[in-house]
Amino acid sequence: MNITERIRKFLSAEAFAVAGASTNRDKYGNKVLRCYMQHGKQVVPVNPHASAVEGLPSVATVSDLPENIQSLSIITPPDITEQVVEEAIAKGIKNIWMQPGAQSNKAIQRCEEAGINLIADGSCLLVVLGYHEV
Repeated sequence: MNITERIRKFLSAEAFAVAGASTNRDKYGNKVLRCYMQHGKQVVPVNPHASAVEGLPSVATVSDLPENIQSLSIITPPDITEQVVEEAIAKGIKNIWMQPGAQSNKAIQRCEEAGINLIADGSCLLVVLGYHEV
């Protein structure tokens, strides 16, 4: 699949999650979450230190996500991304989008080995969906 097809498949999921969702509105982990919300998408924040982000109940780990989550945005430091990817593989997540700066070669390799539809080429969800600061 080319990158356009990968993105289309990622965005066709019924529900999404954001690993690295932040309560700080200046951080990209918060902006990506709000971008999903602006587009009417069902989204679950993943944050081990907050019970809610932007008014949405959050879960502590990817392992705690509801079963209907098929696509996961990752906005974490690369060493954390590697842990998140392992949890996502175990959870059965089908699509992963590593936001710019979250990528690690090890995490990318693990996704490829697991047959996950992966976006890790520097594409940004905020650009693709068209995020507007509110």
